[in-house]
Amino acid sequence: MRFMRIGPVGAERPVLVDGGEHFDLTGVTADIDAAFLADDPVGRVRAAGPLPGIDVAGQRVGAPVARPGAVLCIGQNYAAHAAESGVAPPAEPILFHKSPNTVVGPYDEVLVPRGSTRTDWEVELAVVIGSRVRYLDSPAEALAHVAGYAVSNDVSEREYQFADPGGQWAKGKSCETFNPLGPWLVTPDEVGDPQALRLRSWVNGEPRQDSRTADMIFDVAFLIWHLSRYTVLEPGDVLNTGTPQGVALSGRFPYLRPGDTVEVEIEGLGRQRNPLGAA
Repeated sequence: MRFMRIGPVGAERPVLVDGGEHFDLTGVTADIDAAFLADDPVGRVRAAGPLPGIDVAGQRVGAPVARPGAVLCIGQNYAAHAAESGVAPPAEPILFHKSPNTVVGPYDEVLVPRGSTRTDWEVELAVVIGSRVRYLDSPAEALAHVAGYAVSNDVSEREYQFADPGGQWAKGKSCETFNPLGPWLVTPDEVGDPQALRLRSWVNGEPRQDSRTADMIFDVAFLIWHLSRYTVLEPGDVLNTGTPQGVALSGRFPYLRPGDTVEVEIEGLGRQRNPLGAA
């Protein structure tokens, strides 16, 4: 199944996407939120029977998950990206957090921070948690806790991330609008193997990143298991799993400026298109 949310900011409504048709989910749930994701969302939708159709033409598309409690991110999880960042591949996952209020819709405007000259793009596979994760015994248990997958853009300000005193990853990742998510939340049964997906990005129509999730250093199951040793993952939490090579940090491409357009795509999960504006 594919879930999405449409409507103005703060007033989105839940929608089921089936083929090319859209169906109103407000009779099943008030929102695509933690409570819904933790309560067998696929089973609830199937049990509801026929749903009324809904016209989404011309309506804003919001992030497919409402109010995530946490946005956890993994750094340098593709070897080629680590190399272009000038570091060795990590021996274990690098964890950082983004502020949850960075999450915006897949077509919303992304704001370049005031004075920024090093705003960067990062296409990533986002994993949305569906049930509480705590002290898993092995990675084999991990994927049972996944509600679905989505396209994420882990927008970053590299000056804040690396050049500020001490290196402040959270500062470089938590500027407003810095995590477009969606357009859909796609359930695991439709995605299949999360390590067999193609990721791509473009800036102003020019290709930037082109890789596959098979190239992750630490796969999705390992990441969830590993994090469960250090923190508790809750329904609705978003896990960004790292980006491949081809970002501006490499020195091969210019950083983003107001007026640019960034597109990111993962096969089967949809495509984002975000214009860049000035904060």
